[in-house]
Amino acid sequence: MAYNLFVAYDLMSPGQNYGVVQARIAELGPHHKFQFSLFYLHTDYTPQEVYDRVWSAMDQNDRLAVIIADGGLVTNWDHPPLDAINAIWQAA
Repeated sequence: MAYNLFVAYDLMSPGQNYGVVQARIAELGPHHKFQFSLFYLHTDYTPQEVYDRVWSAMDQNDRLAVIIADGGLVTNWDHPPLDAINAIWQAA
């Protein structure tokens, strides 16, 4: 089963391994970076598996949320490729 998820995180000092965390998210499937620490992800991994895999790249004092996205609206503030995002969203 495929999941549409939002992954949000705060990386607290010390550490803040943004590149490692973002690479871990990218490994999990087609994605789009909506904001600095907010990603949309289409994946075959369960939300718990996504959480575990991303959390393994984080420090114990960081924060992570993995949210099932049944639907959503975004503005075009940074001109995201909405057609490409919708194609990922609707993929089986």
